[in-house]
Amino acid sequence: MKALAEIQVIPIGVGTSVRGQVRRAHQIIRDSGLKVQLHAYGTNVEGDLDTILETVGRIHTLLHAEGVPRLSTAVKIGTRTDKDSTLEDKVLGIAPETQG
Repeated sequence: MKALAEIQVIPIGVGTSVRGQVRRAHQIIRDSGLKVQLHAYGTNVEGDLDTILETVGRIHTLLHAEGVPRLSTAVKIGTRTDKDSTLEDKVLGIAPETQG
């Protein structure tokens, strides 16, 4: 099932700057094969729902293995069965089936 999602990973207990851990989480997302749009406070993705969920799990597994003691992750997921939705449609506010 295709989904759109926003993933926000917050490393806790690694110091004031978490740039390296956030960069690592974003690399894991990019390596997943999902369509990716980085923004200031998270990452938007488009792709298979199972891949999105597996990617979030992989982030937790790998960052913990690399020494991050705590992670707080917020995930928003949207799925539709009535039409195909894309990140571009959401960002631009364009839904071709409803224009007019």
